Amino acid sequence: MDFLIHHMLRTSAHHLADKEALVHGDQRLSYREVARRTAGLTKGLRRAGLVRGDRVGIYLDPSVAQVLSIFGISEAEGVYVPINATLFPEQVSHIAKDCGMKGLITTAAKLSTLIALLPQIRSLEYVVLTGGGDVPKITLPVHRLEELCELSGPPEWREQAISKDLAAILYTSGSTGKPKGVMLSHANVMAGSSIVSTYLGITSTERILAVLPFSFDAGMNQLMTAFQQGGTIVLINFTFAREVVQMLLKERITGLAGVPTLWSLLAQPNSTLQKQPMTDLRYITNTGGAMPQAVLKVLRQALPTTKVFLMYGLTEAFRSTYLPPEELDRRPTSMGKAIPDTEILVLNEHGKVCAPGEVGELVHRGPTVSLGYWNRPEDTARALRPNPILPPEMGDCEKVCYSGDLVKTDDEGFLYFLGRRDTMIKSSGFRISPTEVEEVLFQTGKLQAAAVIGIPDEVLGQVIKAFVVAKDGVPLDADALLGICGEKMPRYMVPKFIEVLSEMPKTSSGKVDYPALRRREGM
Repeated sequence: MDFLIHHMLRTSAHHLADKEALVHGDQRLSYREVARRTAGLTKGLRRAGLVRGDRVGIYLDPSVAQVLSIFGISEAEGVYVPINATLFPEQVSHIAKDCGMKGLITTAAKLSTLIALLPQIRSLEYVVLTGGGDVPKITLPVHRLEELCELSGPPEWREQAISKDLAAILYTSGSTGKPKGVMLSHANVMAGSSIVSTYLGITSTERILAVLPFSFDAGMNQLMTAFQQGGTIVLINFTFAREVVQMLLKERITGLAGVPTLWSLLAQPNSTLQKQPMTDLRYITNTGGAMPQAVLKVLRQALPTTKVFLMYGLTEAFRSTYLPPEELDRRPTSMGKAIPDTEILVLNEHGKVCAPGEVGELVHRGPTVSLGYWNRPEDTARALRPNPILPPEMGDCEKVCYSGDLVKTDDEGFLYFLGRRDTMIKSSGFRISPTEVEEVLFQTGKLQAAAVIGIPDEVLGQVIKAFVVAKDGVPLDADALLGICGEKMPRYMVPKFIEVLSEMPKTSSGKVDYPALRRREGM
């Protein structure tokens, strides 16, 4: 029975040894080959000094080495810390220092950018490099990943890890302050893989294109579901949306997950998505924010045989809800209902379950609730609290995750996202969801991206400011946009200001970076 992350690889390698497991560029590895290289890397990491529970960073672009590192660290009983390849050296240094990183797997080029900061990472004991390039001169021992992968022979230690052990730390962008490390156990990751595979119907025939970084929970889950079910995962480094479209066709991709910014790009005419049928693409999934209805309409027209799953999740509890594709026409703005083996509660400020239509906080109960934040007990206590619906006699025997997201349900129990507790706008006494305003802006058909925040106002409390990015080649008239908003929304919901940007700031996982927009306003 699989109960640790690397057990999934072992099982698939045993039953599907010659099946194509991993594709990147011209590299195509079977499960047997992935397992062989992983076993060698595991041995090498142990020899380098890794002991059970050590944190090892993976600072790499999408690559075969990145996948081998995740499973190798797991098999060596370490804790893998995937770091988004687009982060700057100071951000990488923060993560390394925050989690007490003992080893770092990266490239010579990336290591060279960290040279000046390495003395500050006092916990770091060794580095593993992959790829070519001159090795920077550092005092730490340096190992070559490709050489470690070729080590052979039986394991040199006895496996002791259990499913409750810490397996990974994912750093969230957060709404304020520096990123926090969310701790995931083997059991959390395994449960997420099994649950998503169930409602998406993932089998060994799946070919999944990984466009989301593995430092993002949804991106990591794509890798885990593929390997758990014996499917194939295809990695891609892309700049333009048309490159994604080309890969969908070339590799006969059956599954694709994305965030709203990706779908907005793919919905643009220059992506070429609408020019050729995607007969192999069985499903797409959206997470990381509401998909604009105008974008959803374009995607459904371009992909008439592809199932669209709208999902909601948070790193602290992974995935919470999904909307079955057959419900899209009836409730296209819904987040759906709870994923399998999970209960979603909507609670008011007094901890009581909300009635349909009543706004409350989404609270997640189930096997994917994380272990909390690394070395942040106060933040953990705020997010993970005793289950309020259990009898008092049971005390705090079960923790549930308070998401901070405000939602409501309809009479049939389907959920609708309204906004963050800390981003809801209050103007003239009205509570306003930024998502609702953004949706109207998208409906103009003139925008590639839109984001709304509340800014202080002495009289109204807050007024609305919208940041927008125009579609390619479409000139924007801010006054005209305001006029359209005035025709679609009550006056209190119409933005007072619109600022046109050339590019929307994004977090490392591809979401709109709302804190960056607030900083532009000196907030």
